[in-house]
Amino acid sequence: MQATKEQKRAIAMNTANKDIKEEFVQWATKDVKKTSTNDLTFEEANKILIQIGQKPHKAENWAIFDNKNPKHRTVLSLMRQAQWVKPHDRHGEVPDLDRLDAFLKSNKTPVKKPLKSMETEELEKIIKAFKGIVKSVYK
Repeated sequence: MQATKEQKRAIAMNTANKDIKEEFVQWATKDVKKTSTNDLTFEEANKILIQIGQKPHKAENWAIFDNKNPKHRTVLSLMRQAQWVKPHDRHGEVPDLDRLDAFLKSNKTPVKKPLKSMETEELEKIIKAFKGIVKSVYK
């Protein structure tokens, strides 16, 4: 997951100048070619924030499900069909909620908001998008 706007802003505001900010980015990414906060992951940005004496940010998870909602269960099913899964020690394969979270926050999603905040017609758009993803997987 990429660094959030809030993390980038906090880094910029709490570093003395541009050169120091760039050095922190290089330190966190372990890559001397990267100098922009746009190159940071969420974890790397938090590493810098801790180093400069700020509180790390908590990731907001947009992929939280309501198991009682049949449309949410449909999304889970479609995630499995689209092979958006990751290995789990106890349950074998489980839906990859980090990937869904990133999808819901990206520009590729038809509805850019948390799953639990979506209305029925918005969930239908997500379901339609996943049906398209499933079709593309099995071409």
